Amino acid sequence: MLPHCFFLLLLCAVQLPSPSSALPFEQKGFWDFALDSMDAEMTMEMMRDPEEGSADDLFPHEIPTCPFGCQCHLRVVQCSDLGLTEVPTNIPRDTKFLDLQSNRITEIKENDFKGLTNLYGLSLRNNLISKVHPRAFVPLKHMQKLYFSKNFLTTIPKNLPASLVEIRIHENRIRKVPAGAFAGLNNMNCIEMGANPIQNSGFEPGAFKGLKLNFLRISEARLTGVPKDLPESLHELHLDHNQIQAVELEDLSRYKNLYRQPSFSIQAAIHPQ
Repeated sequence: MLPHCFFLLLLCAVQLPSPSSALPFEQKGFWDFALDSMDAEMTMEMMRDPEEGSADDLFPHEIPTCPFGCQCHLRVVQCSDLGLTEVPTNIPRDTKFLDLQSNRITEIKENDFKGLTNLYGLSLRNNLISKVHPRAFVPLKHMQKLYFSKNFLTTIPKNLPASLVEIRIHENRIRKVPAGAFAGLNNMNCIEMGANPIQNSGFEPGAFKGLKLNFLRISEARLTGVPKDLPESLHELHLDHNQIQAVELEDLSRYKNLYRQPSFSIQAAIHPQ
């Protein structure tokens, strides 16, 4: 029994004396994000572009409308690094991947994504977003991936699409995850929410209710212990660079599916029950 419990405890990462002993979270590039789910024909065609879609011929004649300054190609719309202060209009309705990262967008309005029913992935990473209209994502019936890292969110956006599989809200200002924040997201597989100033008390009972996650990262936060009532389905749990000083056996014993062992050691007091 002891070896089994010890293995489980290795799966929980605690703040270490040296910051170099743990690998920091690295946001995936948008093109990797898009290519994850491109069909084979689209992938091969994009691979023939020498700069992964940034060549001068990315504005195809068959797409008559494309937001000013953006590049539209193969149902991928790139509007990154343009200094935009709001979501552009005239986004093609057949868009599958929309890249709005590294702009100066401050707010997501109700009709910003109206008509984009085919959207599969959306990157809003590295903006100034602090406000999201509660109905902004309602039109996105098929969206599976949402990248919202490096913004000024203080809460989890409401009414996320039921089709969502992955959300990354790393490095925001979220202090509280209320009960039902992820309600109805039965397909959710991955949540990355590290580098938010959230404490254990910030997770209300039922915050993760109904989720069947495989991956959860709450690294670089203000946790003093393993959060309670996490999804039992978890395969990977990352809690590195927090303020956890002790781990009880019962903190992890209910997570029977954990298998990912971080590449650094536990240096916390372990209290057997």
